[in-house]
Amino acid sequence: MTEPAGTTATDPGDVPVQLLAPDGRRVDHPDFAFTGTDAEIAAHLRDMVLTRRIDTEATALQRKGELGLWPPLLGQEAAQIGSARATRDPDLVVPSYREHGVAWCLGVDPIDLLGTFRGTDMVDWPSRPDGFHLYSFVIGTQTLHGVGMAMALQREHRVGNDDAAANGAVVVYFGDGATSQGDVNEAFVFAASANAPVVFFCQNNQYAISEPTSLQSRIPLYRRAAGFGFPGVRVDGNDVLAVQAVTTWALEHARRGGGPVLVEAFTYRMGAHTTSDDPSKYRTRDEEGEWGARDPIARVRSYLLSAGAIDQAWLDDLAAESEALAERLRAGCLALPEPELADQWRNVYATTPDRLVRQREEYLAYEASFAEEAR
Repeated sequence: MTEPAGTTATDPGDVPVQLLAPDGRRVDHPDFAFTGTDAEIAAHLRDMVLTRRIDTEATALQRKGELGLWPPLLGQEAAQIGSARATRDPDLVVPSYREHGVAWCLGVDPIDLLGTFRGTDMVDWPSRPDGFHLYSFVIGTQTLHGVGMAMALQREHRVGNDDAAANGAVVVYFGDGATSQGDVNEAFVFAASANAPVVFFCQNNQYAISEPTSLQSRIPLYRRAAGFGFPGVRVDGNDVLAVQAVTTWALEHARRGGGPVLVEAFTYRMGAHTTSDDPSKYRTRDEEGEWGARDPIARVRSYLLSAGAIDQAWLDDLAAESEALAERLRAGCLALPEPELADQWRNVYATTPDRLVRQREEYLAYEASFAEEAR
């Protein structure tokens, strides 16, 4: 029996867009280009190194019992930094729960990230003014939220204006595993129907926990966009230059009123899915070694050193900055204040209604009764 047409055929677009090879060589692409300076690339390297230090330090804190859980991003730094640095006001950014590098670029203090995983707050940074929405832990739901926000931008006349600076779009992050969720496919339908200004940014890190992408899809994930009627692009997710170039194009397309775009950042989760996972149960050392040779930080460092844009003194200063950040994270984690249950009544509504005020007063009286019994 022959294979049904189109199920396994390759497409030129299956080759990810790449502008920086794993050995640090700049390469050309017919459709995309990185127009930034070496100084900007050095800033990206700083972002990636500090993001990796945040990640490894948080993992260590979890191993020491200071965090209940942590979802590592090790290996996905380029996908996150490159895409985040393509955004600008009034864009809105909707993460899942692994976008620590995006949070860093959008100005969220990494100590605020730790509170959620330490159990001292319930995702406690504001959605505004930085445009970075709260983490979403239910797989795929944030894609529908992102489409809703994009439709709101349309209704606020912040899309397709002659003044390009006034236009905005939404970028929503999710993993390859989320593409099997109904919410994501429903979000694709709504986005296409409304021509919503949203960039679906899929970090294909090869595994939905322990399940490889090959078990979820017979075709590369970016090609799914065609079935919903909008463009899809596959980019080398370990190439920060290519990721920024592709995401910049996708966001400009959406801001102009061109509608949604699906970006598949083809990358690799070098660590565990979360700190409760053991990837050695489902991955081989050979596979990990192969992807380790494509490390997103190493290739940028190699390029900048060969171009003379940085030197060992620059790297030493960055290492010192990284160490200082780690020390601040360790101290900040331990200093996170324990939550007071009574405060939660204030976190439900912007203006607390009378019935919740009464509930809070009843709770406070109940809590106080234990102190009276102890006297």
